[in-house]
Amino acid sequence: MAALLWLVVGVLLMLAEVVSGNFVLLMLGIAGLAAAGTALLGFGVPASGAVFAIGSVALMLLVRPALKRHMLSNIPHHRTNVEGLIGMPATVVSRVDAHGGQVKIGGDLWSARAFDEDEVFEPGRSVTVMDISGATAIVWAGRRHPDSP
Repeated sequence: MAALLWLVVGVLLMLAEVVSGNFVLLMLGIAGLAAAGTALLGFGVPASGAVFAIGSVALMLLVRPALKRHMLSNIPHHRTNVEGLIGMPATVVSRVDAHGGQVKIGGDLWSARAFDEDEVFEPGRSVTVMDISGATAIVWAGRRHPDSP
């Protein structure tokens, strides 16, 4: 009877993992299945409880971090909002220098200032968005990032 109970607990925890996605319930579910196996082999409730406890802790500390790292490394990073503007081309609308100006980025008008304090960009010049500071685009005229070799 204890084996069946551990089996049901293990399967329910693993099914609940589908909703949570944190691999916590999956680890507890696997430990529950190990406890079911222990009970099925004829060991008592204290032994199967100990297997569940030790298995849960071991899986949470050893397997879960590696599993999360592996799963997260396979998810592509999509840049959103202002982060997605970095690296985009822009067109100077009004003179841009270290103190201000305006550029058009993807059809939207943005306040801008030059990345390099000595640079001045005249209207019509193509620039690249290097960063966004508040509501101001920091732009540069080069094709590569100025800090790259």
